Amino acid sequence: MSIDTGESEVAETEEALRSKVETWLAKQMPIIQMHGGTSAVRKADPGGETIIELGGGCRGCGVSEITTGNIEAELLQWPEIEEITVRAPDAGESFGIDQPESIMGIDRSEGGRGF
Repeated sequence: MSIDTGESEVAETEEALRSKVETWLAKQMPIIQMHGGTSAVRKADPGGETIIELGGGCRGCGVSEITTGNIEAELLQWPEIEEITVRAPDAGESFGIDQPESIMGIDRSEGGRGF
């Protein structure tokens, strides 16, 4: 007889929220991809913190603060998100982790604009 600790339900919920946020980014924030940017949901804790990192063309972009603010404002309205952090690196800055291929398209972080 095994005892279900509910851990699989939590993992599925985190994955479901991550997928929902990634899908929303792809549909509602096409400007990221249009400008050669990428996005990655680094954490999706239902009822807790969600962390999104922007990369590629977003690195050092002058309007990245507007983009991050728009993302934060929208996602804070979702009942399953308590806290949201959207990070976009300054030019030459790195978060110390590789940017994976984004749901929004090709990973363009190495070439900046995909070149």
